[in-house]
Amino acid sequence: MATVILVRHGRTTANATGLLAGRAPGVRLDQAGREQAIRTADRLTSIPLVGVVSSPLERCRETAQVILDRQEGSPHAPVEDDLTECDYGQWQGRTLSELATEPLWPTVQTQPSAVVFPGGESMAGMQARAVAAIRRHDAAFEAEFGPGAVWVAVSHGDVIKSVLADALGMHLDLFQRINVSPASVSIVHYGANRPSVFATNTDAGDLSWLAKGISSGDAPVGGGAGQKTP
Repeated sequence: MATVILVRHGRTTANATGLLAGRAPGVRLDQAGREQAIRTADRLTSIPLVGVVSSPLERCRETAQVILDRQEGSPHAPVEDDLTECDYGQWQGRTLSELATEPLWPTVQTQPSAVVFPGGESMAGMQARAVAAIRRHDAAFEAEFGPGAVWVAVSHGDVIKSVLADALGMHLDLFQRINVSPASVSIVHYGANRPSVFATNTDAGDLSWLAKGISSGDAPVGGGAGQKTP
């Protein structure tokens, strides 16, 4: 199968002030977020991406555009509604410090599979639609460009955490153990037998080894020799 690079959008003013922006319109990258997006885009210039798929929210589309601006050629650049932020319902627009006093907060921390945000969606529903979207695009890119294809999905923290949890075979109730920072890079390869997670939450490091794609096959006993740079 193809390989997906999961990129969280860069920092926003809402992130910096501890506000849960959710799906509110007009939330854009701040100066630090733009610098983060540029650094991530520069890391990806050594990889000929076949596509950059983005959540429809502005902060993701801005991050995706920075990545596209540094790519040669014209990678596919669709917007995918199913990669949008979780619908936090009545929690949207409130501060995290205030939300931490809500009765639902401990359940979000310890049993997210049971959480339905008041007036919003369930965290299990968020994971289901996000994973389905990632796998759908991954299969489409492989069908068009071959198994060595590498593409980027730009989305949100909880969404990416839920996709990584699925790839790791973790129950959603454990996904709060995963951290996904602004503009971070995580890498998943959906092989014939199982997904393989090659990186989580990285903000530095050479990615040129991805230029040749990842070969599917059995997991090497003992860990193998690792990836070779071109």
